[in-house]
Amino acid sequence: MKRSSSIISILAGVTLPVSLLAQTQPKQPNIIIIVADDLGYGDLSCYGAHRIHTPGMDRIANEGIRFTQGYCTAATSTPSRYSLLTGLYPWTNKDAKILPGNAALIIDNQQITLPKIMKQAGYVTGSVGKWHLGLGDGAVDWNKTVYPGAKEVGYDYSFIQAATNDRVPCIFIENGKGVNLDSDDPLFVSYKENFQGEPTGKDNPEMLRMHPSVGHGGSIVNGVPRIGFQKGGKAAQWKDEDMAELFLEKAKDFLKDNKDTPFFLYYGLHQPHVPRVPNQKFVGKSGMGARGDVILEADWCVSEFLKELDRLGLTENTLIIFTSDNGPVLDDGYQDQAVELVGDHKVAGPLRGGKTSLYNGGTCIPFLLRWPAVVKPGVSNALVCQMDLLASLASLVGQTYSDKVDSQNTLPVFLGRSSNGRKELVLEGYFNYALRDGDWVMIPPYPDFSNDPEDASFCGRSNCYQLYNVENDPGQQINLAEKEPKQLHRMMMLFEKLKRETGKITNF
Repeated sequence: MKRSSSIISILAGVTLPVSLLAQTQPKQPNIIIIVADDLGYGDLSCYGAHRIHTPGMDRIANEGIRFTQGYCTAATSTPSRYSLLTGLYPWTNKDAKILPGNAALIIDNQQITLPKIMKQAGYVTGSVGKWHLGLGDGAVDWNKTVYPGAKEVGYDYSFIQAATNDRVPCIFIENGKGVNLDSDDPLFVSYKENFQGEPTGKDNPEMLRMHPSVGHGGSIVNGVPRIGFQKGGKAAQWKDEDMAELFLEKAKDFLKDNKDTPFFLYYGLHQPHVPRVPNQKFVGKSGMGARGDVILEADWCVSEFLKELDRLGLTENTLIIFTSDNGPVLDDGYQDQAVELVGDHKVAGPLRGGKTSLYNGGTCIPFLLRWPAVVKPGVSNALVCQMDLLASLASLVGQTYSDKVDSQNTLPVFLGRSSNGRKELVLEGYFNYALRDGDWVMIPPYPDFSNDPEDASFCGRSNCYQLYNVENDPGQQINLAEKEPKQLHRMMMLFEKLKRETGKITNF
């Protein structure tokens, strides 16, 4: 088994249990990243939720570090996930935007990625669950091996969905091949027009068990209308209510298959993204409708996954990170009563905004880290970002790379040995940007083209500059732009400087 001298040097300054101190060469930790989908800062009981209880997720917090200022780079899925895996700001790639299910892979085959770094260090790598980074070259035949895909990004094993559960193709892809596809019933996918004779949510509402609130008028799969159109592949179509447990079992299988060698696993939960279709055993359990129910289901999956680590004797030396791809949303295209039943539950906690928003609720997300052998439990107020996992974990396992990345090595902060996190961070909303610098957040003027004042207020669009001190005003209610002109000017200059230094500015 490969050992890492960098781990020894890092651990030299860390207080360790006696059992580990007795080992002159501690083995590399297993590394797991669990990424929920549209889960808000306020959706976990360890972050203050009182109407919903999340003991599985809370266990990671109680046995590790709960970060109060953990960020993704973008308030939408694909850009956020792109940054996590590549260590790059999303605007450095013009294709890092919300992708249709038949989009080409947006990560270049030669590009450094987090799983590739882990492979360099001798790790077995796996990806289970949500993907949404594109697959193939833009002209995919889903009935053949999909290339390029997860393998080319750096994964030895993959069991994924192409995009999201509300987009076609509604099949699973294992190691580049569609699961259960039948050559006598080939699968065809289109995002331009429907296939002749195929029912859709728009034209055949009588066939639906879940109705859209906006969009989602395409192909009907499992009684649910989707975005886009597909034909054939009937035996391969997923059942939404079985998806969570299926992903869990695949993730557990990866643990069992690789328990005797260092492994890296990216476990992408599909919840609480729409359509929210919980298994029957979770229906009605939250009292908040389908969104609350699928959060309970996701939490159960996390709990069962942690129990499997316990059973296999892997808990002590496994570094596990739990987070979300972006902030929360209630109505995201289906009539599932998320708005009506949320009650006094604050999906973003004390933060303003949510998914697509420039305010903190869009990008400040749950961020938990546990490594029992090394990390002491606690709470950290340091500013940390998912994008920095690439540089930090590369340092942990003693790897270098030649690519220029935006990722910063903040490993001491992730291990709870420093409170000096990132100083500045550019945050992407929905094709617009804000700057976080220390305790200050600056949002430039962005015209509101929607003519919807409520939506503009949620997303952070305004005709004037906005400036907030989030230490004193975490809810971003008091715009200090006029009262603090020097601070505003300094951040405007810093913002322009960061634009120039990025080097690959395409849509920033």
